Amino acid sequence: MSPAKTPSPKLRWFWIPLRALLLTFLLTLLSFAVCLLLGILGFTLSAALPGGHPDLALAYRDFALPAAAVALVISLVAAIALEFRYRM
Repeated sequence: MSPAKTPSPKLRWFWIPLRALLLTFLLTLLSFAVCLLLGILGFTLSAALPGGHPDLALAYRDFALPAAAVALVISLVAAIALEFRYRM
């Protein structure tokens, strides 16, 4: 009888960028949602002041979108670095 072969835990190289992109997408989506919530709350509270009118489109354009763009870059670099560090 031949000795039992154990399956190799090698991960194919093309899964590394795919996993990094998936993690980046999820972290960017989460940061966009949290920043949007904080932006809406902040603009709503500032509109409670006398004479304030809430323009919640500013929460998307001026607050959540730039924060999500920064989170995208940071999470992409971190995810790629962690994947290669773990796999190498």
